[in-house]
Amino acid sequence: MTVPNDHPVVVAARPLIDAVGASLVARENIAAGDIELKWEGAVIAGIRLHGALDRIIEIVERELGNKLSELSRNDKQKAIRLLDEQGAFILRRAVEDVADAMKVSRITVYNYLNALHR
Repeated sequence: MTVPNDHPVVVAARPLIDAVGASLVARENIAAGDIELKWEGAVIAGIRLHGALDRIIEIVERELGNKLSELSRNDKQKAIRLLDEQGAFILRRAVEDVADAMKVSRITVYNYLNALHR
């Protein structure tokens, strides 16, 4: 199935989708982290954000005053909390990408997340 570009919800969402650099995906291609577009209870298509994690990371780096890789252990834990509050970890590959940005292992990020959610 293709994306129904003439559907009213798609037409209404198109300016926002274009403004944030997202893309529409067909209903059957929706993956974790995509946003479902629904009309009268039925999923019409999905919105896939591109670069969302990068933007969230930039916000956290500004708030903490340094690149994730340059933060102290305590500040990295704060960064994980802030990223989690922003919903970063619902995005695909977020743990891996955050671990790369912090220059730590995925296990370290998972440990910080587990400690946060205890």
